[in-house]
Amino acid sequence: METNRYILSILVDNEPGVLSRISGLFSGRGFNIDSLSVAKTADPHVSVVTMVTFCDAHIIEQIKKQLHKLINVITVNDLTQKAYVERELALVKVHAKTDKRAEIMRIVDIFRSRIVDVGSSHFIVEVSGDSGKLNAFVELMKPMGIVEIASTGTIALGRETGK
Repeated sequence: METNRYILSILVDNEPGVLSRISGLFSGRGFNIDSLSVAKTADPHVSVVTMVTFCDAHIIEQIKKQLHKLINVITVNDLTQKAYVERELALVKVHAKTDKRAEIMRIVDIFRSRIVDVGSSHFIVEVSGDSGKLNAFVELMKPMGIVEIASTGTIALGRETGK
Protein backbone atom coordinates (compact mmCIF):
# COMPACT_ATOMS: atom_id res chain seq x y z
CA MET A 1 0.00 0.00 0.00
CA GLU A 2 1.25 3.44 -0.93
CA THR A 3 0.84 6.16 1.68
CA ASN A 4 0.25 9.74 0.63
CA ARG A 5 0.05 13.04 2.43
CA TYR A 6 -3.53 14.29 2.84
CA ILE A 7 -4.74 17.71 3.97
CA LEU A 8 -8.30 17.88 5.26
CA SER A 9 -10.05 21.15 6.02
CA ILE A 10 -13.02 20.37 8.25
CA LEU A 11 -15.66 22.96 9.20
CA VAL A 12 -17.21 22.12 12.56
CA ASP A 13 -19.52 23.59 15.16
CA ASN A 14 -17.41 25.51 17.68
CA GLU A 15 -18.40 23.39 20.67
CA PRO A 16 -16.55 21.47 23.39
CA GLY A 17 -15.64 17.87 22.54
CA VAL A 18 -15.76 18.19 18.76
CA LEU A 19 -11.99 17.98 18.31
CA SER A 20 -11.84 14.98 20.62
CA ARG A 21 -14.39 13.09 18.50
CA ILE A 22 -12.55 13.95 15.29
CA SER A 23 -9.15 12.89 16.60
CA GLY A 24 -10.78 9.77 18.04
CA LEU A 25 -11.63 8.61 14.54
CA PHE A 26 -7.91 8.58 13.75
CA SER A 27 -6.62 7.09 16.99
CA GLY A 28 -9.35 4.45 17.04
CA ARG A 29 -8.08 3.18 13.70
CA GLY A 30 -4.43 3.42 14.66
CA PHE A 31 -3.55 6.35 12.37
CA ASN A 32 -1.41 9.28 13.28
CA ILE A 33 -2.31 12.93 12.82
CA ASP A 34 0.85 14.54 11.47
CA SER A 35 -0.37 18.11 11.95
CA LEU A 36 -3.45 19.62 13.56
CA SER A 37 -4.59 23.22 13.70
CA VAL A 38 -7.94 24.58 14.93
CA ALA A 39 -9.29 28.12 14.88
CA LYS A 40 -12.56 30.01 14.79
CA THR A 41 -13.72 31.25 11.40
CA ALA A 42 -15.35 34.61 10.66
CA ASP A 43 -18.45 33.03 12.22
CA PRO A 44 -17.68 32.57 15.96
CA HIS A 45 -19.99 29.52 16.06
CA VAL A 46 -17.88 27.67 13.44
CA SER A 47 -14.28 26.49 13.61
CA VAL A 48 -12.00 25.10 10.94
CA VAL A 49 -9.86 22.06 11.71
CA THR A 50 -6.90 21.63 9.37
CA MET A 51 -5.48 18.13 9.62
CA VAL A 52 -2.53 16.51 7.84
CA THR A 53 -2.09 12.74 7.81
CA PHE A 54 -0.22 10.08 5.86
CA CYS A 55 -2.21 7.01 4.78
CA ASP A 56 -3.44 5.23 1.67
CA ALA A 57 -6.35 6.38 -0.50
CA HIS A 58 -8.72 3.70 0.79
CA ILE A 59 -8.19 4.71 4.43
CA ILE A 60 -8.64 8.44 3.80
CA GLU A 61 -11.95 7.73 2.04
CA GLN A 62 -13.13 5.75 5.08
CA ILE A 63 -12.05 8.55 7.41
CA LYS A 64 -13.87 11.20 5.33
CA LYS A 65 -17.07 9.11 5.36
CA GLN A 66 -16.82 8.70 9.14
CA LEU A 67 -16.17 12.43 9.61
CA HIS A 68 -19.31 13.26 7.60
CA LYS A 69 -21.33 11.13 10.05
CA LEU A 70 -20.28 13.17 13.09
CA ILE A 71 -23.09 15.49 14.17
CA ASN A 72 -20.91 18.57 14.69
CA VAL A 73 -19.10 18.30 11.34
CA ILE A 74 -20.46 20.76 8.77
CA THR A 75 -18.21 19.96 5.79
CA VAL A 76 -15.09 17.94 5.02
CA ASN A 77 -12.90 19.35 2.26
CA ASP A 78 -9.99 17.21 1.03
CA LEU A 79 -7.52 19.77 -0.33
CA THR A 80 -4.99 17.15 -1.43
CA GLN A 81 -5.90 17.02 -5.12
CA LYS A 82 -6.97 20.68 -5.33
CA ALA A 83 -5.11 23.95 -5.67
CA TYR A 84 -4.47 25.34 -2.20
CA VAL A 85 -2.23 27.66 -0.22
CA GLU A 86 -0.48 26.05 2.74
CA ARG A 87 1.48 27.69 5.54
CA GLU A 88 3.07 26.83 8.86
CA LEU A 89 4.54 29.17 11.42
CA ALA A 90 7.50 28.22 13.59
CA LEU A 91 9.47 29.95 16.29
CA VAL A 92 13.04 28.66 16.37
CA LYS A 93 15.36 29.48 19.26
CA VAL A 94 18.95 29.15 18.09
CA HIS A 95 22.33 29.69 19.74
CA ALA A 96 23.67 33.01 18.45
CA LYS A 97 27.35 32.94 19.23
CA THR A 98 29.14 36.14 18.28
CA ASP A 99 30.98 34.53 15.36
CA LYS A 100 27.73 33.04 13.93
CA ARG A 101 25.32 35.99 14.31
CA ALA A 102 25.98 37.45 10.85
CA GLU A 103 25.52 34.04 9.21
CA ILE A 104 22.26 33.45 11.09
CA MET A 105 20.98 36.90 10.04
CA ARG A 106 21.83 36.15 6.38
CA ILE A 107 19.93 32.85 6.49
CA VAL A 108 16.99 34.58 8.19
CA ASP A 109 16.99 37.20 5.43
CA ILE A 110 17.19 34.59 2.63
CA PHE A 111 14.17 32.79 4.09
CA ARG A 112 12.26 36.08 4.43
CA SER A 113 11.95 35.37 8.12
CA ARG A 114 12.60 37.67 11.02
CA ILE A 115 14.33 37.72 14.35
CA VAL A 116 11.68 38.44 16.98
CA ASP A 117 13.84 38.24 20.10
CA VAL A 118 17.53 38.78 20.77
CA GLY A 119 19.32 37.63 23.89
CA SER A 120 22.96 37.58 24.88
CA SER A 121 23.38 34.06 23.50
CA HIS A 122 20.18 33.26 21.57
CA PHE A 123 17.97 34.51 18.74
CA ILE A 124 14.33 33.57 18.37
CA VAL A 125 13.41 33.48 14.69
CA GLU A 126 9.90 33.54 13.26
CA VAL A 127 9.67 31.62 9.99
CA SER A 128 6.58 30.85 7.92
CA GLY A 129 5.95 28.94 4.73
CA ASP A 130 5.13 25.44 3.60
CA SER A 131 6.57 22.46 5.44
CA GLY A 132 9.43 22.15 2.94
CA LYS A 133 10.59 25.70 3.65
CA LEU A 134 10.43 25.19 7.41
CA ASN A 135 12.32 21.91 7.18
CA ALA A 136 15.02 23.54 5.03
CA PHE A 137 15.36 26.41 7.52
CA VAL A 138 15.67 24.02 10.45
CA GLU A 139 18.34 21.98 8.62
CA LEU A 140 20.41 25.14 8.06
CA MET A 141 20.03 26.17 11.69
CA LYS A 142 21.03 22.78 13.15
CA PRO A 143 24.78 23.47 12.89
CA MET A 144 24.23 26.73 14.82
CA GLY A 145 22.62 24.81 17.66
CA ILE A 146 18.83 24.76 17.86
CA VAL A 147 17.66 25.14 21.45
CA GLU A 148 13.91 24.85 20.97
CA ILE A 149 11.21 24.85 18.27
CA ALA A 150 7.48 25.60 18.51
CA SER A 151 5.32 25.18 15.41
CA THR A 152 1.68 25.81 14.56
CA GLY A 153 1.31 22.92 12.19
CA THR A 154 -0.19 23.26 8.73
CA ILE A 155 -3.05 25.60 7.87
CA ALA A 156 -4.46 25.68 4.35
CA LEU A 157 -7.13 27.30 2.20
CA GLY A 158 -8.32 26.15 -1.20
CA ARG A 159 -7.55 28.48 -4.05
CA GLU A 160 -10.30 30.09 -6.06
CA THR A 161 -11.05 28.14 -9.22
CA GLY A 162 -11.39 29.82 -12.64
CA LYS A 163 -14.86 30.71 -13.75
